[in-house]
Amino acid sequence: MEDDGGERSSFVIGLIENRAKEVGVAAFDLRSASLHLSQYIETSSSYQNTKTLLHFYDPMMIIVPPNKLAPEGMVGVSELVDRFYASVKKIVMARGCFDDTKGAMLIKNLAAREPSALGLDSYYKQYYLCLASASATIKWIEAEKGVIVTNHSLSVTFNGSFDHMNIDATSVQNLEIIEPFHSALWGTNNKKRSLFHMLKTTKTVGGTRLLRANLLQPLKDIETINTRLDCLDELMSNEQLFFGLSQVLRKFPKETDRVLCHFCFKPKKVTNEVLVVENTRKSQMLISSIILLKTALDALPLLSKVLKDAKSFLLANVYKSICENEKYADIRKRIGVVIDEDVLHARVPFVARTQQCFAVKAGIDGLLDIARRSFCDTSEAIHNLANKYREEFKMPNLKLPFNSRQGFYFSIPQKDIQGQLPSKFIQVVKHGNNVHCSTLELASLNVRNKSAAGECYIRTEVCLEALVDTIREDISVLTLLAEVLCLLDMIVNSFSHTISTKPVDRYIRPEFTDDGPLAIDAGRHPILESIHCDFVPNNIFISEASNMVIAMGPNMSGKSTYLQQVCLIVILAQIGCYVPARFATIRVVDRIFTRMGTMDNLESNSSTFMTEMKETAFVMQNVSQRSLIVMDELGRATSSSDGLAIAWSCCEHLLSLTAYTIFATHMENLSELATIYPNVKILHFDVDIRNSRLDFKFQLKDGPRHVAHYGLLLAEVAGLPSSVIETARSITSRITDKEVKRMDVNCLHYNQIQLVYHVSQRLICLKYSNHDEDSIRQALQSLKESYIDGRL
Repeated sequence: MEDDGGERSSFVIGLIENRAKEVGVAAFDLRSASLHLSQYIETSSSYQNTKTLLHFYDPMMIIVPPNKLAPEGMVGVSELVDRFYASVKKIVMARGCFDDTKGAMLIKNLAAREPSALGLDSYYKQYYLCLASASATIKWIEAEKGVIVTNHSLSVTFNGSFDHMNIDATSVQNLEIIEPFHSALWGTNNKKRSLFHMLKTTKTVGGTRLLRANLLQPLKDIETINTRLDCLDELMSNEQLFFGLSQVLRKFPKETDRVLCHFCFKPKKVTNEVLVVENTRKSQMLISSIILLKTALDALPLLSKVLKDAKSFLLANVYKSICENEKYADIRKRIGVVIDEDVLHARVPFVARTQQCFAVKAGIDGLLDIARRSFCDTSEAIHNLANKYREEFKMPNLKLPFNSRQGFYFSIPQKDIQGQLPSKFIQVVKHGNNVHCSTLELASLNVRNKSAAGECYIRTEVCLEALVDTIREDISVLTLLAEVLCLLDMIVNSFSHTISTKPVDRYIRPEFTDDGPLAIDAGRHPILESIHCDFVPNNIFISEASNMVIAMGPNMSGKSTYLQQVCLIVILAQIGCYVPARFATIRVVDRIFTRMGTMDNLESNSSTFMTEMKETAFVMQNVSQRSLIVMDELGRATSSSDGLAIAWSCCEHLLSLTAYTIFATHMENLSELATIYPNVKILHFDVDIRNSRLDFKFQLKDGPRHVAHYGLLLAEVAGLPSSVIETARSITSRITDKEVKRMDVNCLHYNQIQLVYHVSQRLICLKYSNHDEDSIRQALQSLKESYIDGRL
């Protein structure tokens, strides 16, 4: 397979839909030889679920059938790709290539696990769309790349996205999970970063990709989350283990996960009759993979030494499944028979080329030894030529760099050049304080050197055929090794490193429940606290008895930051990381929905209000019982009466569910909800008025707070005439008087229901508390007395 260029995407995706609005997705990762299948009903006419998956995979290629069978009222996946993913290459394949029967057979033959373990043997007729996509995707890869996927080598996951928290593409953008809205903050010299950039201290490409995948699709399984947290506990309490693992992980090459694709894909067999120049690149990649695998296996004893006394389940399991697995020693032994012991993975281009040419032990292949001699002779001639030029042209500082694209070239400091360069030097390019150039002699030697290296690569691949075939037999253990190294890289170099760079006790371990409250004490925004040293922490408490929080306050009081903060803390907790708070207990969230920001969408011809309504409709249609919904300023882009009516009705709809909702607004009329519905809690951001100016405290407090005419204060500062301000003040005071009277009536009418709900809320808290029996008995007695006295 070809090199995928570091962190660039390596996913090829097949997409197909039927008239029933079902979509089948097959995502093939060329880097790690894995296939991810998903099939779901597209609930949104704007293909929000499909966009979320495509945003997650970030594909380099999308394969679609001809756009003839789009469901009624929908544009079709082919048109979707054209509109929103114009930069991604689109391949249109005949509908006959999307063959679900052939797809099922391919999965059965290629998957490393049995189809029964994937749930496909019983349900393949039900999930025919994703199997059809898999058929087209594998067919294209084998035809385009000229390879055959090795039987029982492919890591296949089915419906993977539904085993994790779902965060739609709009919410990913609103919460600044991967990319920040603005790269710099006003009034600071610090760059604003996303959550991904904050945590991106991983050392391997695979670890970085795993981190991104976890942030976009956090875990839902409490046992898995706690296993990661147990591992973090041990790393944070055992400094020797933490630094030992950090050092050992650096011994493994950055691209360890990439070697797998060379063993999962079989190229056309190289024989003595088929030795052509076009094969040299593929041969070089295969040799590089063998060397890289040898280097990784050489580092395993060091990993074993560090993990020997690890106590946490995750690290102990790594030690048992990796360090005590004899198959790795067997593979290393087989490699040692053919590959020279002194060969190591190198990143410096010419060192890497030399290592690849001399990878196989001397004496195994006569033609290889001849090609090596030619390679050495041309390399020596090039260095002799450089020495000759240094003396002839009196350029003692002439250097001889090398890169993979152009081979050797000369680099001469400009201060050494008197006047013009001699005419012998060609391809002269200024590069900083140096001049890069070549000569006809050097160009000729470069061609001969590259040709000799290419001959070495092809002869080496012939020698490695038997070794590669034996390694393919144990592909599953190599897949396991790559996955473990990526996971360790994420936990050690990202999570542990981030926590260790913060002051002591600034990050704590979160607790989890299936049906308990979402409670965060002194939570902080993980990104902004690193920019503002005086960041003000805030709390949140939501339970089934009080499942909606309405946060009120003027513009710029901190509402949007607070909404984002809560979501980011939940995401951090569910990827198995500590969170920035004094205490946190979290009910596992299966979906996060956000409705934030106000802007027109010119591409879809939508006004600000229309965009707002589409996003809200998507939330209402897809909300689940365990969703976390955050809404910022709903309904402000239309008339005030219609906006309030929509915001009110949306709140009433969400109150009827068990989903947790945080609603930020400066519509003070919405505080009236709390007088009618006992499961609504009103909070406000503290603001002082000094000299007709607002002094923001950014501190969240209980209950509503009427900041008198803050809009009029801002209008006055902006320079509106005083007569206009006075008229507006008299109008708003009459409106406010009517609202206060109505709220007093509601409070009297619904007082008894409020008391019952407050009791039930306290009982739920006691149910999930960690107090002993006597403390709970005392709390129940106190609750009883408060209820009788009406003091709740």
